[in-house]
Amino acid sequence: MSIGSWNPDLEQSQTNITINNDDLLRFIDFSEDEQLDEVATLLSQDEQQRLAGLMSLTKEQWIAAADKLSDNQIIHLMRFFTVAEKLPGWEAEGKSPVIGLGKILKKRGTGINRDLVLWIKANSDNQYLPHGPLL
Repeated sequence: MSIGSWNPDLEQSQTNITINNDDLLRFIDFSEDEQLDEVATLLSQDEQQRLAGLMSLTKEQWIAAADKLSDNQIIHLMRFFTVAEKLPGWEAEGKSPVIGLGKILKKRGTGINRDLVLWIKANSDNQYLPHGPLL
C-alpha cells in the first residue's frame, strides 16, 4: 500500500466537478479491457484527487449524465465505480454513482442482473451497493 500526496489546489476542483463524457468513456474502457485491478495506476495521483468529487454527485446528476449511454456502457461504469471506491478519497457509501446508474437500468426495464449484483458484492465492501440505502 502506498501513501499518495495531497494537493490542496486540486481540492477546490473536486467541489466544482462536472461529469465529463470523455472521462466516462475512459472508465468504460478500463472495464471493457479488464483493467479494473489496475485503476490505481491507470489514474495519476492528480487525476485520482481531481476526479474523487465524482463520487459525491447526486443520483439525479448521474441519471442525467448517463441517460444516453447504452445499458452495456452503464454496466461497465457500475463496475468501474465499484472498484474505484477503494481509491483514497473515493469512498461514497450510500452516495455511490453505482446506485444512480443502477436506477437508470431499472427505469429502462433492464434492471441489474444477478451476475452483476454478485460481482459488485464480491468486489466491494460498500453495504449500500448496488441498490442504495433501504430508506
